[in-house]
Amino acid sequence: MQDVQTVAEQPQAVGFTQELKNRFIEGGPGFMGIVLACLILGLAIAIERIIYLNFATTNTEKLTSDVESALKSGGVNAAKEVCKNTPGPVASIFYQGLDRAGEGVESAEKAVVAYGGVQMGQLEKNVSWISLFIALAPMLGFMIQAFDKIQAAGDMQPSLVAGGIKVALLTTVFGLIVAIILQIFYNYIVSKIDSIVNDMEDASITLIDILVSHKK
Repeated sequence: MQDVQTVAEQPQAVGFTQELKNRFIEGGPGFMGIVLACLILGLAIAIERIIYLNFATTNTEKLTSDVESALKSGGVNAAKEVCKNTPGPVASIFYQGLDRAGEGVESAEKAVVAYGGVQMGQLEKNVSWISLFIALAPMLGFMIQAFDKIQAAGDMQPSLVAGGIKVALLTTVFGLIVAIILQIFYNYIVSKIDSIVNDMEDASITLIDILVSHKK
C-alpha cells in the first residue's frame, strides 16, 4: 500500500515537447517573440528559395543536345524556340546568347556572361536574410530584465540577478536552436546554388563551342 502511495506521489515525467514549451514560456514574450519571428521569417525565405531553386534546375545535357539539334536543322530561331519553351536560368542564358549570335561569337559570349551574372543574382536573392537571422537569433539573450529589476529594487539581490540570467540563458538556448535549424537550410540552399551555377558555367562554355562550330 505504501509503495502504491509513493508511486502516486511521484510527479509525472514531462515530455520533451512540453518541456520546451514550458521553457519557452519562462523566457518571456518579449525576446522569445523575436526569436520565434527569426525562425518563422527564416524558414519562409528558405522554403521559398528551395522551391525556386528546384524549378530552376535544368537537365543541361538534354537542353544542350536539343539546342544543338535545332541549330543544325532549323537555325538560330529554332534553337531559340527550344530555349523559350524550357524553364530555368540555363535556358534563359542560352536564349540571350543565341539572340546575339548574329552579331558574332564574341557578342554572344558577352551576352552569356552578362546575363549569367543577372541569373546568379536571382538565385541568391534573399539568401543573405537567412544568414542574418542565423547570426541574430543567438544574440538575443540580453540581461536587460535583470538590470531593470536591480535598479527598481536598489539592491543587487541574488534572486533578482538569477531570474534575469535565467531569461537570458533561455533566450540564448532557443536562439541557438533556431540558428542550427536555419543553418541546415542555408547550407542546402548554398550547395544547390553552387550546383546550378556550375551547370550554368559549363553549359555556357558548351554553347559558345556549338556556336563556333555552327559558324564554320
